[in-house]
Amino acid sequence: MSWLRALKGTARSGLSIERQRLEPLVALRGAAGLALVVGLSLALFGPVIAASSAFGAFQAAIATFERSWRPRPVLALISGTSLAVSTFVGYVSITQPVVFLVLLAVWTFVAGMTWAVGPTAGILAGSNVAIMLVTITLPGSVADAAAHAAMMAFGGLVQAALIVLFPVRRWGAQRDALADALAAEADYARRLRHDPVAPFDPVPLMTARSAAAITPREARRLPVELHGARGVAERLRPVLASLADPALGVPGDGLERVWVNELLGAAGSVLDAAARAVRHGEPVHLAATDLGVLGTPDNEVILAGPPRRAADRLDALLADVIEIAEGAGTREPAGHTADTRRRPSLLRLVPVALAAMRRELRRESPVLRHAVRLSAVATLGFLLGAALPLGHGYWAPMAAVMAMRPDFSQTYSRAVARFGGTVVGVALATGLVQAVEPGVTLAAVLAVICAWLMYLLMRTGYAVSQACVSAYVVFLLGMAGEDWSQTVLERVVLTLAGGLLAMVSYAVYPAWETPRLRNRLARWLVTDARYAATVLDGYADPAARSNADVRKALLATREARVAWQEALATARHEPVRHRGISRAAADEAQHALSQFGRVTMLLEAHLPTGTAAPVPGAAELAATLRRVTEQGAKAVRERRVPDWEPVRQVLAGWDAPEDRRGAAPPPDAFVRSGAAMLLEALEDFARGLDGPAGKRRV
Repeated sequence: MSWLRALKGTARSGLSIERQRLEPLVALRGAAGLALVVGLSLALFGPVIAASSAFGAFQAAIATFERSWRPRPVLALISGTSLAVSTFVGYVSITQPVVFLVLLAVWTFVAGMTWAVGPTAGILAGSNVAIMLVTITLPGSVADAAAHAAMMAFGGLVQAALIVLFPVRRWGAQRDALADALAAEADYARRLRHDPVAPFDPVPLMTARSAAAITPREARRLPVELHGARGVAERLRPVLASLADPALGVPGDGLERVWVNELLGAAGSVLDAAARAVRHGEPVHLAATDLGVLGTPDNEVILAGPPRRAADRLDALLADVIEIAEGAGTREPAGHTADTRRRPSLLRLVPVALAAMRRELRRESPVLRHAVRLSAVATLGFLLGAALPLGHGYWAPMAAVMAMRPDFSQTYSRAVARFGGTVVGVALATGLVQAVEPGVTLAAVLAVICAWLMYLLMRTGYAVSQACVSAYVVFLLGMAGEDWSQTVLERVVLTLAGGLLAMVSYAVYPAWETPRLRNRLARWLVTDARYAATVLDGYADPAARSNADVRKALLATREARVAWQEALATARHEPVRHRGISRAAADEAQHALSQFGRVTMLLEAHLPTGTAAPVPGAAELAATLRRVTEQGAKAVRERRVPDWEPVRQVLAGWDAPEDRRGAAPPPDAFVRSGAAMLLEALEDFARGLDGPAGKRRV
């Protein structure tokens, strides 16, 4: 993609406005906390300290909107406290310009490295640095700086207290994540009726898994309906796929297919009802026809063999979903243990975070490159703002820090959106100021109203939120004594300068995903093969089968798949020449590996019991898959086509299956069919990389 096309695409993305579900009560609670802090500060300390305390309460409320599974009061306290520390340390060093520049460089570098912990940590750390650049200009002495910092921490405390006293949808994020997973399974069941080999996006299940991790203290208060349903949803996916698959399930037409479609439709309706119940905390409302289809004894007459076992398994799992969604219990299906995940407390998270940051200290790391860019741009922006004859030069580095992200598209789209939102917000605020000429109290009220609008509309688009933030800052600094007209000029010009700095920094020191696509694809190939090999080990030695090993391998391949998909989506917006893999080849390789994982999932759905006889040849095939896919991954990285001849030889050495028309195939015949489909997917993968379409450049 050329730079011109990339800039057009990122500009449209940054200025786009989306329709999202609004949360007016949460926005009102955040604005009420801000109003309470500002009102107390004005009454007790005056407008200057009130402006500082407002920043603390404002940022603490924003922190509670971030996508994090930590309790919202904890996020508010962390945000207010960290901003207070940043402000105090920054003010103490601002009298020594060299010391402050060194501090700013180190502080922003650390803020950039916190992206290794997760997006929420990175966003909060970057926001604290940006706001610190403003708030250090407000105090007049060290004692004043301490008072300002204390009021910022108090603002975070007030927001946390309001969340505790006036909760809105307790466990709402966890409920939504679990409900989205169940709804995704419902949609999958319905799609299988029309496309028996339909793909499934594992992201909702992965999100629900992240949401299910809780601290021991949270575990004591977790609602009953959030216990166990995710694990059941995980086990539903392979059962649905195995029931619909024409190769390992029922034929593509006939009475069996009609009946399976009825079962899939009823399963979709039941899962949708369970999703609504979990999301809203209400009883499960089921149609009598759906219950009749699932509970009928016709399964025993119409279906036989693996499809019959899958139908019985589906009925049992849906009964578990209904029971859990109703809050009647946490029953786990036989043969499975509860997948309970524990989230470390904040103190125990510190060494984990440090280890994650240490792992990113390598030259090719996107996180390290982001930290270097952030540190350099913040320092240069501060020097540029000080050199320009506009005054209040902190606008430039603040705009740059707020816009920058580890990837190209977000950095450029946010830079454009920030400038556009700034122009609109400052223009509206200036027009209102000239018309009304507000005093301190009215300016504070207008600032709170702008903050409320920002909380309400922040998910609709970055440009919209920045328009509200710009007006908020203008009113807040005007309340503290800033000249209104001077602030307008500085805000627009220096925001433009900061945005340009952010964009230039990425062009000079980029972290492109395009050259790393082959590495991502190779990792997905290896994890897919390890998952298949682990499942085949269960057929080779059923008595030693470990559900934990299969689960671990499945999670690894899901993570690799999502990492590949995210990298591919990012690379397609990058203005670089094709040095990774063509778009056509990437699509074909992705489809082949998705099919490989789907077949493995079908084999997993029919793993034998511990007393079953071992399947001859399964162990050899598992070992061969592990070995040749490691070699194949190396070939992918080196731009060669993988060779799957060893897998073909293993399958060719297996004896021909017996003719058992009209009866259920023996386990080894079932595994033979699955193994043939695995080889077919691997060959499609190689053809996709080697075919003419794969050689075209993007």
